[in-house]
Amino acid sequence: MWPFGQNKHISEQDLGDLHGKVAIVTGGYSGIGYCTVQFLARKGAKVQMSLHCTEIMISHICCHQVYLATRNEEGTKAAMEKLEKEGINDGSLHWLKIELDDPHSAKNAAEKFAKREERLDILVNNAGSYLGHFILTENLLPLLIQTSKQEGSDVRIINVSSRGHTMVSPASFVGKDNFNKSYGTSWLKDLSTYGLSKLANVLHTKHLQRRLNDQKVDIICMVIHPGIVFTPNVQQFLDNRSALFRPFFSALLHIFFVPMRQGAMNSAYTAASPEVKSKAGAFEAAYVDPVGKIVNPSASGNDERLANELYDTTLEILGELKI
Repeated sequence: MWPFGQNKHISEQDLGDLHGKVAIVTGGYSGIGYCTVQFLARKGAKVQMSLHCTEIMISHICCHQVYLATRNEEGTKAAMEKLEKEGINDGSLHWLKIELDDPHSAKNAAEKFAKREERLDILVNNAGSYLGHFILTENLLPLLIQTSKQEGSDVRIINVSSRGHTMVSPASFVGKDNFNKSYGTSWLKDLSTYGLSKLANVLHTKHLQRRLNDQKVDIICMVIHPGIVFTPNVQQFLDNRSALFRPFFSALLHIFFVPMRQGAMNSAYTAASPEVKSKAGAFEAAYVDPVGKIVNPSASGNDERLANELYDTTLEILGELKI
């Protein structure tokens, strides 16, 4: 079932203390990513982010370190200034430049971060890209694994997908041709491309968790659906409607779409809730609906063969790119 609202009510108080922890959030200067940064920083994390969201006024926080992984320096600086005005940025927010559409940039960002920090506790791949996030995650794995071996560690990797992954059911991911398959034009192509990207996020999460478990590495990997969220893109759609029909669309969208802060709660929950650690066996490789509800992904999302094919083909592509 497609969840229109939140299935579980939690508050910021349900999140754990993140003091001393280091987090990366991609896509963090607006939208769900920005709101995720707010949640993590308020609980004491050091965050490096990549930013996207509208202004949400919140009370004073005590932060440690959060990295914003983003390509937009101007937008990121504006977001960090906004957070500072809200009492959030006390030097704990940092910008990590990354172009997720550029494989080399994703690798360089991971290498730069690993030289700067001695630990990484939370990685939230929020910005949507599959290949860029795959590269970022794989190149951060040594640091994530190193952190997981420290006493009292609680390392988590969260990939933000969506129920859009259920719109596609590819027969195979063997070879590059299955990455470049034509789905026609207009909305059908866009819908299929979107669905495949979200499915890839699901499959990568499950394959990564299996690899870590085989190595007996104590890291929890999760893939989440944020809900149907009123993001800046939805607002842009609304703004582009004619004045005559805009009130109708506005009323309709506000019935079915949740605010961005609410949409970010599932990211914050999976990143910071003590419940996840206490039920680690259940949350490993889990597909999590809002908020904190473990559900089954599509049949393709549970297909181990597809996950293996996707992984092998991704490595083939990266090999050709010399990454």
